[in-house]
Amino acid sequence: MLNINRRHLIIGSSALLLAKPAFAAEHSIAMLNKHPSDKKRRMVFEPWVISVQAGDSITFVPEDKGHNSETIKGMLPDGAEAWKSKLNKEITVTLDKPGFYGYKCTPHASVGMVGLIIVEGEGKMDNLEAAQGVKHRGKSKKIFKEIWAEAEAAGLLA
Repeated sequence: MLNINRRHLIIGSSALLLAKPAFAAEHSIAMLNKHPSDKKRRMVFEPWVISVQAGDSITFVPEDKGHNSETIKGMLPDGAEAWKSKLNKEITVTLDKPGFYGYKCTPHASVGMVGLIIVEGEGKMDNLEAAQGVKHRGKSKKIFKEIWAEAEAAGLLA
């Protein structure tokens, strides 16, 4: 016979509330010196655009040395938590807030090592204008034009 007392019920309920939702997915983004299929593209995140669901996790994996992942100021939904990993270290972020998240490799942002995560859900479009309005330096300016065009072509900006 199963003996469940009040304490077991409270502990079990708390564990369920703190657990990651069963439907949440895990994704990874590689940090690379060279794109795997386009050797002309150097210092890249692969993929550089990804669409996920609220609650999903993304792990940034330093496949090559000298890279990290850091959010770009002004390219986060209101209330979303910023992140910054250490060089050569994996970081996993769970994105609960729908919207557009811009990120960069701190030492290589000026040479275009940037990316975009689009978190689907209610309120996704709330920070689109702000995210698109962020000014970028160096090659990141050109790369973000390509990223936004790719997102638009994939129907991710609607």
